[in-house]
Amino acid sequence: MKLLPVVLCGGSGTRLWPLSREQYPKQLLALTGDHTMLQDTVLRLNDQIGWDDAEILAPLVVSNEEYRFITAEQLRQVNVKPQALILEPCGRNTAPALTLAALYALSHGEDPLLVVMPADHIMNDVAAFREAVHLGVACAERGQLVTFAIKPSEAHTGYGYIRAGATLADGVSELAEFVEKPDRITAERYLASGNYFWNSGIFMLKASLWMQQIRRFRPDIAQACEAAMAGSEIDQDFVRANREVFAACPADSVDYAVMERLTADGTQGVSPAVVIPLVAQWSDVGAWSALWDIGRKDEAGNVLRGDVLAVDTEDSLVISQGRLVACVGLRDSVVVETPDAVLVAHRDRIQQVKEIVLKLRADKRPESDAHRKVHRPWGWYDSIDNGERFQVKRIVVKPGASLSLQMHHHRAEHWVVVTGTARVTCGEEVSILSENQSTYIPLGIMHRLENPGKVHLEIIEVQSGTYLGEDDIVRFQDTYGR
Repeated sequence: MKLLPVVLCGGSGTRLWPLSREQYPKQLLALTGDHTMLQDTVLRLNDQIGWDDAEILAPLVVSNEEYRFITAEQLRQVNVKPQALILEPCGRNTAPALTLAALYALSHGEDPLLVVMPADHIMNDVAAFREAVHLGVACAERGQLVTFAIKPSEAHTGYGYIRAGATLADGVSELAEFVEKPDRITAERYLASGNYFWNSGIFMLKASLWMQQIRRFRPDIAQACEAAMAGSEIDQDFVRANREVFAACPADSVDYAVMERLTADGTQGVSPAVVIPLVAQWSDVGAWSALWDIGRKDEAGNVLRGDVLAVDTEDSLVISQGRLVACVGLRDSVVVETPDAVLVAHRDRIQQVKEIVLKLRADKRPESDAHRKVHRPWGWYDSIDNGERFQVKRIVVKPGASLSLQMHHHRAEHWVVVTGTARVTCGEEVSILSENQSTYIPLGIMHRLENPGKVHLEIIEVQSGTYLGEDDIVRFQDTYGR
């Protein structure tokens, strides 16, 4: 049997602000190790496992169009070449995203088992996860929908629950019902019963079964996705769903659209959905407190990352991205430092971070959407200083990459090469600059910056003018189709 990992890479994760932001959400962050959550997800199932009864295919990744280049770059960094990177023009929740993936899989003449995984979860026991998936292969192959449910470690009120029914085989039970997030008393009753599990949002089923069920329960979503894929375009390594058609697709989750409508009342004695409990040190990292829960703690119960000094501080999460963060006398706190924002909160009040994000958006502050360091397909830039009529950026361009051929109406630019070699187009003139050399780009002149070398090009850019916004760019040519 062929298994096709489907990685759902949408969502903004605003409760992990200031690290997670609209333009750089939590699945693209390395929160617990060297790999980002997206990278860990695609590495969870791969062809190196070596199962005799199942072939694991290259993954399908469904991502928002805004994250296409950084998603592709992160996959490249861990040597994962996806079957396709399917782009949603706008977010419509997980049911349409899975439908796009199922349609793509079926369009190639096969009906693989889809292993559906959100890209923003942490799972420390990967071996346990693989064992659970292997156990579910036989169920999915005979036409059942498999949901992997997390054995609860506490009476958590922030998760939806799944009630398991009759035992069908060792480690496999009927899916009796989905239940909404409970209150504390109900959650404690669920925990005591032993029949309730946290809903992980991880599923396995045939691509044809998903299409059968989404057409049955939400034909409007199925029809919109079919039309969007029929009008899709292949752009470089991306599959772009038709923008206008997909924008009209209703938004719904896998749970609400299909899973909660299934019961254990199957035909011919076969349950349409089954539950396989999973004990894999799992977390959906829905808030900073979750990162403290699963983090490696010091003798005082602190989880510390980055340049941090903690004195008389207990049971706290402290993260530094750059500057020294010194804490004295803290208890049950969360401190997160980034170059342009610092969060300080009590761990019990950390869910209210979303209120900060809403206020930032209401005030139209850029810190709600983007970091100071902004990733681009050619590399990245960091706005290291700004003031009245000037801005200073550190720009890094990957080997062989180039910025668009562009011009600005309101600003001029000075470029100083720090490392590497730059090919600079300024009007009709093309020149090569080496380290410590500089050039001037006058206002209104067409220009381009390229890295013809084999090492990263780093420059310091000083902008001056009446308006320095990123929307003051007129592109004439662009390798990346922006």
